[in-house]
Amino acid sequence: MFNLILFGPPGSGKGTQSERLVEKYGLIHLSTGGLLREEISNKTPLGIEAKKFMDHGQLVPDEVVIGMVDSYFDQHKGAAGFLFDGFPRTVAQAKALDRLMTLKKTDIALVLALEVSEGELVKRLLNRGKTSGRSDDNNEEVIRKRFAVYMNETSPVADYYKRVKKFKAIQGEGSVGEIYTALRQTIDKAMASHHN
Repeated sequence: MFNLILFGPPGSGKGTQSERLVEKYGLIHLSTGGLLREEISNKTPLGIEAKKFMDHGQLVPDEVVIGMVDSYFDQHKGAAGFLFDGFPRTVAQAKALDRLMTLKKTDIALVLALEVSEGELVKRLLNRGKTSGRSDDNNEEVIRKRFAVYMNETSPVADYYKRVKKFKAIQGEGSVGEIYTALRQTIDKAMASHHN
């Protein structure tokens, strides 16, 4: 099983690249946001628990999120691997995920981060805002804030994976095709040397 984590700030093209990578490598796309919505609409015990926190404007606790990842994993036992999309967001989550992977007799093989400069992201999102109608895309101050939150949030997680030599930054500027090729080359290299 080859498990991959993909990070990228808002507007980095992470969604597009995730879709391509999932298709190319036959991975299961795991977005914790998507999982949450699914568990809530299916009214599972975890979903009901999570909704309580969200209704009070609180963050869903790590153990609930990890619980969802755990049950999702069990539903896809024969998978070639998973692509974790923008998760784990904190070092505590990264450690909990590692423990879960060990229990499942697998590991996180590679952590990729799309790196895009703040200026480039502001430009992209303001452009997107002209057509997307998303109110958070046409306010430069809000965009810069989102970028700062992303950097503050993910830096410790990146450092955590750097220490175990699993982290690789990928230049997220250029065409979609160029970025996809860079991601693929890194993944192919990691796959060749990964035994699990």
